[in-house]
Amino acid sequence: MTDTRTMYALIGAGPMGLAAAKVLKEQGVPFQGFELHADVGGLWDIDAPRSTMYETAHLISSKTMTEFADFPMKDDVAEYPSHREMARYFRDFADHFDLRKHYCFNAEVTRIEPLGESGAGWQVDWTDAQGTHSEVFAGVLIANGTLSEPNMPTFKGDFTGELIHACNYRNPSQFDGKRVLVVGAGNSGCDIAVDAIHHGASCDLSMRRGYYFVPKYVFGKPADTMGGAVQLPMWLKRRIDGFLLRWFVGNPQKYGFPKPDYKLYESHPVVNSLVLYHAGHGDLTIRPDIDRFEGNTVVFTDGSSADYDLVLTATGYKLHYPFINPTYLNWQGDAPHLYLNALHPQRDDLFVLGMIEATGLGWQGRHEQAEMVARYIAGLRDGNAEATALKQEKAHDYQRATGGVEYLKLARMAYYVDKSTYRKAVTNWISRLAKGARA
Repeated sequence: MTDTRTMYALIGAGPMGLAAAKVLKEQGVPFQGFELHADVGGLWDIDAPRSTMYETAHLISSKTMTEFADFPMKDDVAEYPSHREMARYFRDFADHFDLRKHYCFNAEVTRIEPLGESGAGWQVDWTDAQGTHSEVFAGVLIANGTLSEPNMPTFKGDFTGELIHACNYRNPSQFDGKRVLVVGAGNSGCDIAVDAIHHGASCDLSMRRGYYFVPKYVFGKPADTMGGAVQLPMWLKRRIDGFLLRWFVGNPQKYGFPKPDYKLYESHPVVNSLVLYHAGHGDLTIRPDIDRFEGNTVVFTDGSSADYDLVLTATGYKLHYPFINPTYLNWQGDAPHLYLNALHPQRDDLFVLGMIEATGLGWQGRHEQAEMVARYIAGLRDGNAEATALKQEKAHDYQRATGGVEYLKLARMAYYVDKSTYRKAVTNWISRLAKGARA
């Protein structure tokens, strides 16, 4: 490896890491990538060491609303691609932009530590087949994903059957002949419940709160492609979209689903029509939250109970950056508090990429985040006045780009943003940084 003191360490070769590698290369920012797996793709490669993918997984957004703008998916890719199609897409992306040569594969970053104040450099330690290594880098970009560390709840009592988190689910055959309880009704929970319906002896779904359900298709087209070009105020968007959901989906409460105790878009919607179909056909029983375990019996908060062979918790994931002390990330509550979810308020040599969720953001929205960061790094190097302005802006008090939406106070929502508000802010900085570079 060449002298690393002028290079940035980029951790991760999933879709966010690849987007960052592409724009760093375009902006002439030297970097060295590190990837735990033998190939690119992150969690979308089901064979990756920490992938949480399962065989029946597909995108919940359509390909045209998810793809990178300058690298469209092929015409023969399904409208809602499978994880295998997505893994192939990211491998093709890496090949098209010649990114593999910038990565050390089968390399696990074990520790990163600043050598002083911003600009003093970072000590980066990693292991690979050749042993352990330690080098000093100019800075670090963390892009190791947000969906690898399971958020496993604790329960009263002991369950004597099989208890697993969704991260340990790979194939529907795991349900063969079993009485299954799925805990959590987010997108993965509902997808997995449908698998269990077809392969298990029975399937129940335990829900702590209600969700808004969105169909994948409206008038024969992917639902997320039906939005108009006009940006509506949230109060009006809620009213119109709520009316459309009642029209196309109906009332999930008649199938036993609890009514949401929050407004539309204050949590992510569930893009799944099949779970409603099966609940309406009696294939799925909706249960409330769990009170306790008693052997193979699960007692629910309404006093009802049932026996199960397998309980699967689809209860989400926690942010996990095990190689860095959380205090360096300006951690507040359940997530780092960073300007536009990426830029540290004081340091200009530490960035977190991909710590962002928003309905409909897609990979292009994440690419824009990476481009803003890459242009900022290059702008500071080149004396770009707009980079200086951004440095001053991020040092002030700032709020997450929620667009005024009061998201649920949950760990998984701690880094949620409003797509329009966020993209407007990021693309504005991209435009300013690009203009400053030409000045």
